[in-house]
Amino acid sequence: MRKNLFIVERDPDILNILTHIFQDHGYVVTPFSAEFGVLERIQNEKPDAVLLDIIRPTAESTILCREIKADPELKYTPIIALSTHMEPHKIHSICADKVIGKPFDISDLIDAVESELAE
Repeated sequence: MRKNLFIVERDPDILNILTHIFQDHGYVVTPFSAEFGVLERIQNEKPDAVLLDIIRPTAESTILCREIKADPELKYTPIIALSTHMEPHKIHSICADKVIGKPFDISDLIDAVESELAE
């Protein structure tokens, strides 16, 4: 069965590239360019994992991340944060299961998603 991956990424070029790469790896991808409305879609569709762009630990995406983890039906949904933040441990401690720094190696990102889904 194909895994359903939600990708929330502000940069349209990165979002497009990630969408195509994960589709090529057999994922059903639902892309979002902003956080608005994403929580409701996650609650309704219950994706297998979420890739979430987090600019800094206080941004809207961190709020979304916390809301996902606070929902009893979603709290075990793996969240892989993509961030340019210089202290990824802060993001990890706030909500993400894994933090991948930008720029990233695509094979490392794919491995991280697959690793989180295997747990």
